[in-house]
Amino acid sequence: MMQSLRFSAMASGLLLGLGVAFSSAATAQTAPAAPAAAAEYRLGAGDVVRINVYQNPDLTLEARVSETGVISYPLLGNIQIGGLGVSAAERLIADGLKKGNFVKQPQVSLALLQVRGNQVSVLGQVNRPGRYPLEVADTRLTDLLATAGGVAATGGEVLVITGTRDRKPFRTELELPSLFAPNGRSQDFVLQNGDVIWVDRFPLLYIYGEVQRPGQIRLDRGMTLMQALAAGGGLNQRGTERGIRVHRKGADGKVQVLQPSMDEPLKDGDIVYVRESLF
Repeated sequence: MMQSLRFSAMASGLLLGLGVAFSSAATAQTAPAAPAAAAEYRLGAGDVVRINVYQNPDLTLEARVSETGVISYPLLGNIQIGGLGVSAAERLIADGLKKGNFVKQPQVSLALLQVRGNQVSVLGQVNRPGRYPLEVADTRLTDLLATAGGVAATGGEVLVITGTRDRKPFRTELELPSLFAPNGRSQDFVLQNGDVIWVDRFPLLYIYGEVQRPGQIRLDRGMTLMQALAAGGGLNQRGTERGIRVHRKGADGKVQVLQPSMDEPLKDGDIVYVRESLF
């Protein structure tokens, strides 16, 4: 009886050990991979930094990066840190202190107090327009739109981004829904210092004449004449479909009078006029 109990206990311990080992192996196999580190912020003109050297309080310094990307540091004089990442700037200062025999094993830390050197302007129909810092090097278009509170209720779907790339003027237009399409990540590009994002107002059309609710209407993507009439409450008792005209300004600035079909899409600025029935 005692042998049977000892065998049972040994078997239970063996099974428990196998269970723990299997659980550990399964956890190791299914553990998610560590996220990739974000690109490091690069220091720019106007940034305010604080530099500390471990056990050397006399070398503590708060400084603003000059327009040429330079700071003046004790014992080392002018140091070019503009364009460097934080860790690269730390290594540069540490190497200078070590090579100059000022500190044997310098441990340098650099803290970014104010971001002024790398900024992007977000203007137009957003909830919080203004200038925003690029706190990390891989800040994307959607990141800045979120920081600006998103597109306002009066905003449209067209985004205009201007700036400089390779020392040449840069301008592109994007449609906001395309950023969230299956391949939209390629259009959600990384922003650079000095970029400007402009969010235009939503397009409008105007409807008047014999309709229930004349006035201006938001022109949604692909809106047809029939949909515009429905948005205006439809024709009243005196209106007629045969009397519908669309006034549209052409590229030459002249207004054209059109008689489109009900399924024809309208354009920004179109004026829809519904005539009174003669019978």
